[in-house]
Amino acid sequence: MKTIRMNMSALAFAAAAVGTSAPALAQETLNLTIATGHPAVFLWVKHIGETFIPTLNEELAKTGEVEVNWTEAYGGTLVKLGGEAQAMQDGLMDVGQAMGVFDPANMGILNMTYAMPFGPTDPRLVTEAAEHALMSTEGFLDQLADATGVVYIGGGIAIDGYNIATTMPLETRADMAGVKISGAGPNLSWLDGTDAVGVQGSYVSFYNDIKTGVSDGAIGWITANAPAKLWEVAPYYNKVEFGAMYVGGLAVAQDRWESFSDSTKEAFRVAAKAYQDAYFDEQAANIEAATQAMLDGGGEIVEFDDAERDAWIESMANPATAWSEAAAARGEPVDEILSSYVDYLADAGFTFPRNYLED
Repeated sequence: MKTIRMNMSALAFAAAAVGTSAPALAQETLNLTIATGHPAVFLWVKHIGETFIPTLNEELAKTGEVEVNWTEAYGGTLVKLGGEAQAMQDGLMDVGQAMGVFDPANMGILNMTYAMPFGPTDPRLVTEAAEHALMSTEGFLDQLADATGVVYIGGGIAIDGYNIATTMPLETRADMAGVKISGAGPNLSWLDGTDAVGVQGSYVSFYNDIKTGVSDGAIGWITANAPAKLWEVAPYYNKVEFGAMYVGGLAVAQDRWESFSDSTKEAFRVAAKAYQDAYFDEQAANIEAATQAMLDGGGEIVEFDDAERDAWIESMANPATAWSEAAAARGEPVDEILSSYVDYLADAGFTFPRNYLED
């Protein structure tokens, strides 16, 4: 027994000696570029720097395996709006935003809510339903990653409810006849069923277009109207309630993502969730503040007639048709995704005023 104790003691001493003299495992440093086409004035960009990156750094520090040397490029300094997915494919950036409304060619499947207007006005609920539909459809996110070179990691967000700001009050469809209304992308299709005239535009042009008579108003949302002070030229905020719109979330270049360890991937997902929560918390406060700023600035809220709204919804061409056909042509499981989205909302107590899936 004495000999055994001596041998064990020697082994323990040798192990301790090796432990003190051998170098510690080196921490890996990742050089990552995160970029957006939008500037940090937009809430979904602001919380990349304020919430996503700090949270990710904290999560990575818990394991000590990896630290990140960040290059941040916002406001189109590296990538143009809508070019994020292509830039990740090309290796120009590693992390960014996957947003269908700005990149329909690569991320068009994320536009499901734009294809189903007059939905819920709660942006958090809309996002929960959209992400549930995407993530619960077996194999879809892998399919999207293989098709685009981009891995969706969560952090989805939605724009607060879309309405119409105009130079005159709109309470009925008759009030909309001949009214020129600016909008971006798929938004203009929502005017079908009225005699309004759609004018292509964006928040870059809305104010001057209305001021100069190019249009009489614009489809938009209150937290964007506020910094633009759109009520100065279009004081009537007409509550037609197109609904909140999910725009997408955060993504990582597929090649980069596949090089991460499981713990690093989990840290990214945790950070994406923190980003999402911070976005929605500030958005809720901003909606109230923006509405009050509009009222204080001379703006007025106009309630659109419910019966007129119902007639409008029933008479418009189904906006989901063309979108669904395009998604199906890309080989995406659009029927399963839409059904999952609608069912989630139904379970939460919301039913669409029109069954877009059966039209």
